[in-house]
Amino acid sequence: MKWLTILFGLLTLAAAATVSAATDWTGGASATVDRAVALVKPALVRIEVISTRFQNGRALKQESGGSGVIIRKDGYVLTNHHVAGHATRLLCILSDNEEIEAELVGTDPLSDLAVLRLKPARPREFPCASFGDSDRLKVGDTVLAMGSPLALSQSVTRGIVSNTKLIMSRALESGGRFTLDGEDVGSIVRWIAHDAAIFPGNSGGPLVNLQGQIVGINEIGFGLGGAIPGNFAQHICREIIEHGSVRRAWLGLEFQPLLKSGTADKGVLVANVIADSPAARAGLEPGDVLVALAGRPIHIRHTEELPLMTQQIVALPIGKEIHLTILRDGHLKTIPLIPVERPLMQPKTRELKPWGITVRDLSFLVAKEMRLTDTNGVLVTSVRNGGPGGEAKPPLQPGDVLREVAGHRIRNVAELFAITDRLTDGKTEPVPALVSFDRRRDNALTVVNIGLKELEEPGVEARKASLAASFQAITREMASQLGHKGISGVRITQVYPDSPAATAGLKVGDLIIALDGEKIPVSQPGDEEVFVQMIRQYRIGTKADFTILRGQQKLTLPIELTAAPKPEREMRRYRDPNFEFTARDLTYYDRLVAERAEDQPGVIVTEVADGGWAAVGDLRGGDIILTVAGETVSDVAALEKILKRLAQRRPKQVILRIQRGIHSRFIELEPDWNQNGSVPTQEKP
Repeated sequence: MKWLTILFGLLTLAAAATVSAATDWTGGASATVDRAVALVKPALVRIEVISTRFQNGRALKQESGGSGVIIRKDGYVLTNHHVAGHATRLLCILSDNEEIEAELVGTDPLSDLAVLRLKPARPREFPCASFGDSDRLKVGDTVLAMGSPLALSQSVTRGIVSNTKLIMSRALESGGRFTLDGEDVGSIVRWIAHDAAIFPGNSGGPLVNLQGQIVGINEIGFGLGGAIPGNFAQHICREIIEHGSVRRAWLGLEFQPLLKSGTADKGVLVANVIADSPAARAGLEPGDVLVALAGRPIHIRHTEELPLMTQQIVALPIGKEIHLTILRDGHLKTIPLIPVERPLMQPKTRELKPWGITVRDLSFLVAKEMRLTDTNGVLVTSVRNGGPGGEAKPPLQPGDVLREVAGHRIRNVAELFAITDRLTDGKTEPVPALVSFDRRRDNALTVVNIGLKELEEPGVEARKASLAASFQAITREMASQLGHKGISGVRITQVYPDSPAATAGLKVGDLIIALDGEKIPVSQPGDEEVFVQMIRQYRIGTKADFTILRGQQKLTLPIELTAAPKPEREMRRYRDPNFEFTARDLTYYDRLVAERAEDQPGVIVTEVADGGWAAVGDLRGGDIILTVAGETVSDVAALEKILKRLAQRRPKQVILRIQRGIHSRFIELEPDWNQNGSVPTQEKP
């Protein structure tokens, strides 16, 4: 949305005092605030999150933060879904700065709420905050917004309630509804609007009354702050703790307030009836006016009342017959109907690395939106450029629905993973497979080369003679400034230590103008290869006379020519699919720069994929890996063996010792091995 921003994603940086105030507080009022803060502050939690987002055909890991509040002594923490709902790892920092890992108990994108549970080393009780009655809040009441803005330590800001029934107006919705995982949060939540200052990282923190009770969970900000009402949040929290998720009834009806020009004076207007839903099977139609739901009268005149209508519907008994009273063509009619469990809007997304795509199952509602006849098939959600899916002809695109692979019908993601494993098992090269897919109303075919291509072994050139030094072209301008106008050749920029060139006395700054009496025709940058080719005409181990200018002195140095070091392109490389980084063996020049002797171990990192576990752990291109999990990395072959053994063992942490410039440090990688290619189980629709 244009105006609405989830709090931890805001880019505005603002400073807040520990307790900010629009007016001066003295005496009893200040003491009241202090007491309220003292009751809740010990229960505040700063949450550090590693989560996964799916785009460009990859599962990208990202670090973020938010706030939460402990609501039970046994360590249950309430926060937002958008803070922790997609977490692969959670670390909670308590008010005394103690760090405790947490697990995700359950999450609910429709309400934007999630519940965590602290996992201390030994069972213990935690300080917790209690809920107040958010229905008793009035406009003008003082409230305190508590949390950990900008991933810093806890803060408290004060303000007043400005609206207890805040919804997304049509003006706000013009930029798009407030949706999370396809769920319209505004369809069920009416926020508590307040002006207590809130900043990025406050998401999931409690809104507190002056009695020190939770009356809301801060969630949104667009000038005003918006908090999910505490009574509503408490109900969702209880459902998640007891069942791991929130089960809701569903009828398949969409509503809007009564039209001003309509004849009905009570009820709510049925705007849409979803095909194949309980309401459609019961015979409801757009234009009907629902006047009673399971015996309860309905009267919706304003958009602000629609979330309450949704709350009534989702609370209906699933699988038990109820009766609706509708007004149609001026006549009342009672219709029996059996609510069903509300279907998922978006099942979990998965990365399918051998295809270079991300995919998910088709939900009932998404299938309807796409005008599909059923939920069989797999929805492509993103495609990696240059990956197998993106290189197919025609290439796969987001929104395609995969139907068949190599003659096998595909009903869901689990079957797609299974057929992919069968096709690629034991193969060292990608496997071409005929793929049938739907794109809008068309059914098309393509061929996808399924599988990750291994890095090719580099070709090795025959070793040629070399000077064992680095050099640059002597330009005309440089020659003139050095007092040797008209000369051509190369200037020495580095002499490799312990080499024949160093032994012969070659120095940085020497100007080489002739080789065995032959002038060197190098006079502009880029021509240095001419000198390289002149040297390559000699056999390794032979001596050549180099005519050198050193200052105003002219010298002839006989220098033995050595074998040229292996270039970077000839070094063996390894790309690890789990941590998503590439490394290669060290070249002679790498060792020279890093001051590492030939017998010292190590490999150099050449690429770290954005959003991979290596990137999350702060491994960088140019780092030299010395050890992995305590084992010495002598070369790339050793690195590959170590990492493949670890992939079998699946340790919780993998420690790398690296050299970065002159600094040595340890990097702790914490992969979620289940995301690195395991076959998913089929989800309940």
